[in-house]
Amino acid sequence: MPVTGHTAVPQRLTVDLAVSEGPVLHGANGALYGLSDDGVPGDAVLAPLKITSISQKPEGGAQHPNGDALTVARSFFRNGGGEINVLLQDVYAEWPYEDLGLDDYLPRVDRIVGEVSARPDRDRFVYVPFNEPDQIWYHLDVADRAEYEANRDRFLRDWKTVYERIRAIHPDARIAGPNEAAYHSRLLTDFLAFARREDVLPQVMTWHELDSASLRDFQAHHDDYRAIERKLGIAPLTVSIDEYANRRDLSVPGQLVQWVSMFERNKVYANQAYWDAAGNLSGLVVRTNIPNGGWWFFRWYAGLTGDTVEVTPPRPHTVDTLQGLASLDTGRRQAQVLLGGSAGDADVVVRNVSPAVFGHAVVAAVAEAAWSGYEGAHPAPRVLTRTEVRVAGDGSVTVPLRGLRPMSAYRIVLTPAGRGTPAPASVPWSASYEAQDAAVTGGQVRTQGTVSDANGYAASGTQHVGSLDSPDSRVDFTVTVPADGTYDLAILYGNQSGGPATQRLSVDGGDPVTVGCPSTQNWAHGGRTDVRVDLSAGTHVLTLAKGEAEVTLDRVDLTARTGAPSTSYEATLADVGGGPSYDYSSSAGTGTGALGLREGDRAVFDVYAPRDGSFSVVARASAAVELTLHGETVTATPDRPLRLYLAAGNNRVTLTAGDASVRSLDVSGDGSATGTIAYGAADAVLAGGARLVDCVHASGGRRITGLGGGPARTARFTVDAPRSGRHLLVVHYAHDDRRGNGHAYNTDIVSRTADITVGTGAPLRVTFKNTWSPDDYWTLAVPVDLEEGRNTLTFGNADGPAPDIAGIELGRIVG
Repeated sequence: MPVTGHTAVPQRLTVDLAVSEGPVLHGANGALYGLSDDGVPGDAVLAPLKITSISQKPEGGAQHPNGDALTVARSFFRNGGGEINVLLQDVYAEWPYEDLGLDDYLPRVDRIVGEVSARPDRDRFVYVPFNEPDQIWYHLDVADRAEYEANRDRFLRDWKTVYERIRAIHPDARIAGPNEAAYHSRLLTDFLAFARREDVLPQVMTWHELDSASLRDFQAHHDDYRAIERKLGIAPLTVSIDEYANRRDLSVPGQLVQWVSMFERNKVYANQAYWDAAGNLSGLVVRTNIPNGGWWFFRWYAGLTGDTVEVTPPRPHTVDTLQGLASLDTGRRQAQVLLGGSAGDADVVVRNVSPAVFGHAVVAAVAEAAWSGYEGAHPAPRVLTRTEVRVAGDGSVTVPLRGLRPMSAYRIVLTPAGRGTPAPASVPWSASYEAQDAAVTGGQVRTQGTVSDANGYAASGTQHVGSLDSPDSRVDFTVTVPADGTYDLAILYGNQSGGPATQRLSVDGGDPVTVGCPSTQNWAHGGRTDVRVDLSAGTHVLTLAKGEAEVTLDRVDLTARTGAPSTSYEATLADVGGGPSYDYSSSAGTGTGALGLREGDRAVFDVYAPRDGSFSVVARASAAVELTLHGETVTATPDRPLRLYLAAGNNRVTLTAGDASVRSLDVSGDGSATGTIAYGAADAVLAGGARLVDCVHASGGRRITGLGGGPARTARFTVDAPRSGRHLLVVHYAHDDRRGNGHAYNTDIVSRTADITVGTGAPLRVTFKNTWSPDDYWTLAVPVDLEEGRNTLTFGNADGPAPDIAGIELGRIVG
C-alpha cells in the first residue's frame, strides 16, 4: 500500500522572529572520521556544508587505517573547515585501547603534539587526551563509591600530567575533555573542581550523546552542566558533543533535524558519530561526490544566516517528534525554518513578522529533503509549494504542511512579496510502497532502527525484506497510477553479496528486465537504483524477483515522468561573497527575489547532476554573467542555454557579474553523452607489469589491473581532443582495499591513489575511494586541460597500488 499519513488535527510548530537566540553557529555539522583522505569526500560536497569541526586520529595512529588528522587537514582547511579535534588515544590499535600506562602513553603524546605544534596552522587543532574514560582505562561509571573515588583520583592525576605535558610543548594549546561516553554529573562536578583548583581546565568541554534518549535528555544535561560551572565560579566553556546520534539517525533528514535543533539552540558544537566507514561525513555522502538526503539537510543548515530564533515544537524534548530550528536575517530579509521528525500534518506559525523587514505579504516556499538511503543519491530538494501569504493582523504567517513523512526534513523560506505572482511549484504525482507491506515470497521481514534498536540501521517504516536468496524469491508490489505514461521507479535496496547483484523487474507478469544493484556496505546500509517503467492508468503488480546474487529490499518510489529533470537554484539562497544586494520588488519566477551583483561579488550554486554528462544551464539574469565551473570560466547570456559538462553528484558553480540582477540558475537534462570521447581498457598501452584481464562487470568486458606499486607500472591512453580547453576526465575504476586491525568495530576500507599525467606535465595525485567490491565500477571526475589533437594521459603510482581501470571518458566542460 502507498505510504501516507495525515493527522486529524494538525500539529503546531511556532516560530517567534522577535526572540533571538544569537548568531547562527553552524556548530552541529561535524563528524567523527568524516574525512578519510585528502579528497575523500570530494571538495564539492565538503565546502558547501561549512563544517565547523571534525574529529580524527593522530597522524599515523593505529586505531584505523585512515582518517589521519594532518592528512585530511589539507582538504578540510582548503574547503573552509573550522577546527580538527585530535583524538590522542587513537594512536593505539585496539578497541578498547590497550592500557599500557602513562609511561607508554606520554612519549606518544609528545610526538603527536610536537608534529601539530610545528605547523603554522596549529591553533586550528584541539587535543583530546582521553576518549570515553568513564568506560576505558578508568571505569568512572562504576556505582560503588569507593571504587569510583579511587578510579577518579587516578584519572584526575593522569589528566593533570597529560595536560601539562601538552602545554609544555604547545603552550597555547586548546585541550578538550573529559570526553565521557555519556553525561555524568558526578564526574563533571569532581573534574571541574579539580581542574579549576589545579589550573588544568579544558578549553573545550566534551561528552557524548549516543542514545535515542538523548533527544529527550540533552537539554537537562546541558542545563545541569552550566549549573555546575556557575556553582564552581567557572566562566562558560565552549561545549562540544563530539559524538552524537545512532545508526538509525545518520543519513536520515527527519532524525538529524531533531539532533541539530537542540544543539544549535544551545549554541554547542557537535560531531556525528562514526559507526561504519570513514570518509562519508558520517553517512551523508554517497561514493565520493554524491549527496544523499541527509547531505541536503546539512546544506540547508549551512545556508541559515543571521540569528536563530525561538522555536516551540508541539512536544519539546520528546524522542521522534516534530522538531525544528529557524533563522532570521534582517539584512537579507529572509526567514528560514528547518523542521521534521514526524508524520502527518502540521501548521507552522511564524509570529512577529516585521512589516519593516517583510512588508505586509511574504512568499513562502516549502521544500523537502527525503531519505534516499545511506548510499542513495538525492537530487536537489524539490519545492513542494510556493505561495504568496498575507501577514495576519497579529503579525503572524501560517504555513500549512500536509502529509509529512517522518524520515524527511522540510525547509520553509519566507521572503517579502513583490509585484507579480511566483511560479507554482511543479510537483509530479508520486507514491511510495514499502517492501514489508507487499506480497513477499521466499524472504523475511526484518525490523530495525527502532528506538529500542537505536544502533540498528535505518529502514523505511523501520522494516525491510531480506533473505531473498532462493530461486523463487520475489516481492510483488501492487501499485496504482493515475494516468498512462512513463514513471521513474526508485528501488531502495542493500547488497552485501560480494559483488554486483541484479533483480528481475516485471510488470503484471510480463517479460522481465534486469535491474542492476551495485554493492553497498552491507545488507542494511542501503542504496538506491533507478529505472523507468511504462504503465497504463490503473492498478498493476510490479515484481522484483531474484536475479544474480542477492539483495534486500526496503521501499520503492514511483514518480510520474514529466520530462527531463529541471531545477531552478534560487540566487538569493546561494552562498555569496562580497556585498551583493537583495531585491524583492518582483515575485516572478522562483518568488525569492533577485540578487544584485557588482564587481567583487559572487554567488555560488550547488548544482546536482544525476550522472556525468552534459546539461543545459540557463542564467536568469538582467545582463551577461560569468560562470566558473571546475576551473573553467564562460560567459552566460541571459536566458540563453549553455551546454556544460557536469560531474555526477554536486558541482559548485560560481557566478560573477560587473552589474547584474540574478534570479536563478536553471539546470535541466538527464546528462547527455553526446560529444563525449570514450576509451576502453584495451585502448591503453601498458607497461611494467600492468595487465589487461577479462571482467564481465567492466564496460567493454576488460579492465586494467596491476597498476602502481612501482614507477614503471603504468597505463597510457592516447586521446584525440576536437578542441583545446578544460575537460572532465571521468575514470571508471574499482578496488576493494581493506586493512582491518583486529577489531570489527568499523568497516575499515582504504582508498587508493593514482598519479595522472597529461603529456609531459606535472602528475596530479588523485584519491579513489573503495568501491565495496573489486567488481563494482564507480566514476570519479578529474579536471584536465587538453590541447586540440593528440594528448597522452598516463596513470601510475610509484608508491602503492592504483585502482583497476575499466575505461575513461572525456567531456569538454563548455560544450
